[in-house]
Amino acid sequence: MAENQDHIAAVQQVDRKTHLHPFTSAAAHAEATPQIMVEGQGVHVRDDTGKQYLDAMAGLWCVNAGYGRQEIADAISSQSRRLPYYHTFLSMTNEPAARLADRLISLAPGSMSKVFFGSSGSDTNDTQVKIVWYYHNVLGKPEKKKIIARQRAYHGSTLAGASMSGMPHMHGAFDLPLDRFIHVDQPHYWRHASAGQTELEYSAELASELEDCIVRNGPETIAAFIAEPVQGAAGVIPPPEGYFEAIVPILRKHDILFIADEVICGFGRLGQWWGSDVFGLKPDLMSTAKGLTSGYVPMSACLISERVWEVLREGSAQYGPFAHGYTYSGHPVAAAAAHANLDVIEGDGLVENAAGVGAYLQQNLREAFADHPLVGEVRGLGLIAAIELVKDKETKTPFDASVAVARRLHELLMEEGLICRPMFESVGFSPPLILTTDNVDSIVEMFSSGLEKLTVELTAARA
Repeated sequence: MAENQDHIAAVQQVDRKTHLHPFTSAAAHAEATPQIMVEGQGVHVRDDTGKQYLDAMAGLWCVNAGYGRQEIADAISSQSRRLPYYHTFLSMTNEPAARLADRLISLAPGSMSKVFFGSSGSDTNDTQVKIVWYYHNVLGKPEKKKIIARQRAYHGSTLAGASMSGMPHMHGAFDLPLDRFIHVDQPHYWRHASAGQTELEYSAELASELEDCIVRNGPETIAAFIAEPVQGAAGVIPPPEGYFEAIVPILRKHDILFIADEVICGFGRLGQWWGSDVFGLKPDLMSTAKGLTSGYVPMSACLISERVWEVLREGSAQYGPFAHGYTYSGHPVAAAAAHANLDVIEGDGLVENAAGVGAYLQQNLREAFADHPLVGEVRGLGLIAAIELVKDKETKTPFDASVAVARRLHELLMEEGLICRPMFESVGFSPPLILTTDNVDSIVEMFSSGLEKLTVELTAARA
């Protein structure tokens, strides 16, 4: 059902006049007609015109439990009436936050010991940088400050988060990256491996590149390496065989901490609770957000290993209190929402559903599109996937950036009623974990229609 058009027009007008949007052209938005989402239920959202969309991106990779979960809304309402806010500075706490920290440790890989709460994936990765620097200062290694990340990685848009993010379009206008942040190649086997090179050989090459980077900069200056188990906004890039097995020993050899950015992969998206579980990782630090509350309220968490925690505790004698935190760290309403969300994930078997329906999604995307002349690769794991578009399938030649082919396909898919995510040369999927096989069939059908319309447009443009 469409909303009142006068009301919608007024909202659009005030939005254009007063709202600076993230990752949006300020000039273009001033002339745009903002699309207003008004309602969500299950895997679907509805806009102001009454049109329904299957949200195959779960918002921004986050609505794992699906839209309209009454259990989560009730938990938020109940906690808001009882204790809407109190801080966690100076040993203050609240029951939802205290119990959530304990619950997260019980779910995390065995190396984790403590939890620090924030509000977003960006701020949790900033916190990780400060923890890493503090850690090395306490150990008497103040020169260990540099952070190694990967090209096209996304680790947030704050100063440190954007500096770790290997995305040039996030850097130039903001004088980033800051000093101390270094990037090595992303592990995109299909795009970057040499002809005839096996995945194991490519992984060994990337490991060698990493060690060369460490030696070139001086191992005594490298503090940490940060990586998503599966790169998300880079285009959904699963690691090639043997990648982490080759990387981690190099980090240990040079006394470099390993930060696993689980902001997207965590809470079941890959078919296990954590991406670290999928790849057998035992990171020193883990960053989580998005799926922690399924996006119903903002919350993030740094998970800290016992190894790192012991050093932080020792630092109290030298530095006094751990002088870092946020007004909303351990917010009781956010923590209550997280508990309700985790109850849904556990009670409804959503991790298992992500594994089962995820396998169906991966199979059907490959069967439907792998042989299409515009498709270079179909890739993914669990309920995260991407389709990379190419100008020439045989040579893997990408479209010129000026064509903006992924963005155009995204527009066509929106017309079909399907929300995906354009990312460089790829279009991505990261649906709610409640996805069904029928939903997958709908995704494939709508994507097929949009892709064929794109094919017609490109053919006409070449004529």
